[in-house]
Amino acid sequence: MDAHAPTLFACLHEAARRHGGRTALVCEETRLDYATLFARAGRLAGGLRERGIARGDRVLVQMPNGVAFVEILLACLWIEAVPVLVMPNQRTRDVEALCRIAEPVACFVPGRTPSLDYPDLAARTRDAQPSLRHVIVDGEAGTSIALRDIDGAPPEPPSCAPDDVALLLISGGTTGIPKLIPRTHGDYAYNIQAMAAASGLAADSVYLAVIPVAHNFALGCPGILGTLAQGGTVVLSESAGCDEAMPVIAREGVTHVALVPPLAKMWVDARDCEDSDLSSLRVVQVGGSRLAPDLAGQIEPRLGGRLQQVFGMAEGLLCLTRLDDDPDTILGTQGRPLSPDDVVRVVDADGRDVARGERGELWTRGPYTIRGYFRAEEHNRQAFTPDGFYRTGDLVRWHGDNLVVDGRVKEQVHRGGEKLSVVEIEDALRSLDGIDAAKVVAVPDDVLGERACAFLIGASGNLDEVVLRSRLAALGLSREKIPDQFEWLSSWPLTAVGKIDTQQLVPVAQKRDR
Repeated sequence: MDAHAPTLFACLHEAARRHGGRTALVCEETRLDYATLFARAGRLAGGLRERGIARGDRVLVQMPNGVAFVEILLACLWIEAVPVLVMPNQRTRDVEALCRIAEPVACFVPGRTPSLDYPDLAARTRDAQPSLRHVIVDGEAGTSIALRDIDGAPPEPPSCAPDDVALLLISGGTTGIPKLIPRTHGDYAYNIQAMAAASGLAADSVYLAVIPVAHNFALGCPGILGTLAQGGTVVLSESAGCDEAMPVIAREGVTHVALVPPLAKMWVDARDCEDSDLSSLRVVQVGGSRLAPDLAGQIEPRLGGRLQQVFGMAEGLLCLTRLDDDPDTILGTQGRPLSPDDVVRVVDADGRDVARGERGELWTRGPYTIRGYFRAEEHNRQAFTPDGFYRTGDLVRWHGDNLVVDGRVKEQVHRGGEKLSVVEIEDALRSLDGIDAAKVVAVPDDVLGERACAFLIGASGNLDEVVLRSRLAALGLSREKIPDQFEWLSSWPLTAVGKIDTQQLVPVAQKRDR
């Protein structure tokens, strides 16, 4: 990265200087202009520094969409601490695994909710993780620290370099072990600015975040950070429901929104009865998993904004359709790479380039794609080639200058925009009494894109699904990782070489679910 490239914090701080009086954030009844947002973030940064949080310290951030998330993120960047962005729905198993890798000195969580006692989860994690000194709660803190009590004089702006790590994003994987993605100040600043330009986002834009802002898509593609760097307005919502989100679009004049395909389908279907004025929408981004062409064709007629398909990964590479592409490209492909310096290879199982238009695994490297996961040397030797290409595990083919995504090499279920490790789920299932063997397969699903079906062999026979789900939850498995369907078998269908034939299992799951 160019040593003179702007850093992530510098982009955001400069936008605040230029647009101080403009509205930066809207969340329910709260409205903050840029000057107020940065003043609050600066006081928080000063208070964190007074508590000993310093440059390079990792800080776990498990917060829902809200003003506090943005202030915490800005405060961490301000003092050059490194936020580790955790999804609100991740539970004990994931959080403790992430802590073992990142060794955070502090964590931020919301107060107790009907679905989870976050302060209790964080306190138990602190007891198990020696590095974790501070649990900071946005709400009733009990024996922990209340976010509202952290206050100090704003420090001087940081002097970080473009190659310094700005934040750690989370990646799924086939091993079930969470991996941390180090995004630098320089590469993520490029990411948000280039995506803002490609999506037509500017100072007069209003971006609605309905998917979790800890996710790369809503965070920086261009997401909330791309919007703030342009001087636009970010509207934050914890709910993606049509009854809540669509009136917000009408009230706030939302111009840009990002959806995953299951959510896009729900929004399209809702227009049969939800009649909010969506005429302000200019761009509807859909990504996270492949968008079916028939659903793609309904986006613009039903929602009104220009469809922009986005295919990418938190590790870096982003492909997207451009706003001026022809309809066939927008509806039938996942677009072309963001940067002219992105290098994309489509290769066979031996790493040889396939003919143009043939399907193969996507390998990539480029100016904003990582060269290795954080503290994962063994995995890096498998995931990256000696000359720096990232083996994505995605199966793609070229259609002209654009990519079409056909599937994955990795053993994952691509459920509602999230990549779920089948190995982790299978391990959890096999740990249950009465289950001798388990195989989780991805089954095509009209709503989720893919659903997880667990095939089981064991003495328990047709054990009730409610009981199975309860036992998996008790193990600390996150809700989205609990299979959608369970099927019991007496034996496995096998291939000629003695491996489980998953291609035979998929139609069984489809037939039995009817």
